[in-house]
Amino acid sequence: MNGVLLINKPTDFTSFDVIAVVRRLTGQRKAGHTGTLDPNATGVLPILLGSATKAQDLILNHDKSYTAGFRLGLTTDTLDIWGTVTSEKPSEVKKEELLSVLPDFRGEISQIPPMFSAVQKNGQRLYDLARKGVEVEREPRKVTVYSLELTDFDPRSQSGFLKLSCSKGTYVRTIIDDIGARLGTGAVMTSLVRTGACGFSLDECITLDEARQLAENGELEARLRSVESLFTELGELKISEQQSKRFSNGGALDITRTQLKNANLPDKTRLRIKNRATGEFLGLGVTDSQSDTVKILKLF
Repeated sequence: MNGVLLINKPTDFTSFDVIAVVRRLTGQRKAGHTGTLDPNATGVLPILLGSATKAQDLILNHDKSYTAGFRLGLTTDTLDIWGTVTSEKPSEVKKEELLSVLPDFRGEISQIPPMFSAVQKNGQRLYDLARKGVEVEREPRKVTVYSLELTDFDPRSQSGFLKLSCSKGTYVRTIIDDIGARLGTGAVMTSLVRTGACGFSLDECITLDEARQLAENGELEARLRSVESLFTELGELKISEQQSKRFSNGGALDITRTQLKNANLPDKTRLRIKNRATGEFLGLGVTDSQSDTVKILKLF
């Protein structure tokens, strides 16, 4: 099987647990994912199978969307409700106060990765150090929050939900912790659902139970998205049968003999290369202005 299987990851499963299940269901040993979800989080987890695993380092759209629950008046060592409580205080924040600080967390912001994270420091995962009770200095990182909205807030329980979209590497629980610090109350994340990743939405996903049922009925392969679906943001170049054979055998394409001859594309422009007659997605090409060719970036 080659393609992308969109799974709605359940709670209490690591991303690698999901891969293990999918491997058993498909019989495909080559499998990977496009972005880790913590065990307590749920939502969109694209699983790459077969030749799709070759796309892992080339995916352009790493932006993600989430719905996150939060509670004010509490902090923990993991920045979420499942950690050890480090402080607790009465909180009487009004909705208007909460709304007033959100603009500070939109756009490009600086984050310090939490100790309980997979970020590496001197070759060691931060969460491994954190479990030993070791805390180390972490460098701030720039991330982008494209949107951040308060969708619900209960002033009695001091809890609510945020809806946000952000760039790769953004820690939602850090945003919530920073909001709590700004309000002077502390805050923890109480739930996390990834609603979008790599251009795919939660509505497009299936559960692991549904995947098991489909596999039992021999229908799971029909739910695979194509490898090409990972690159829909790129332009496409349709080529002849002869050019398709050349490209598939490692040969560059003469731009002047394609539909791009008058396009004047910038150097290093990435393109989806497709067989004009069959519509088959062959791989990714990249323009080379010096040689006036489209060279192979990756074959699929």
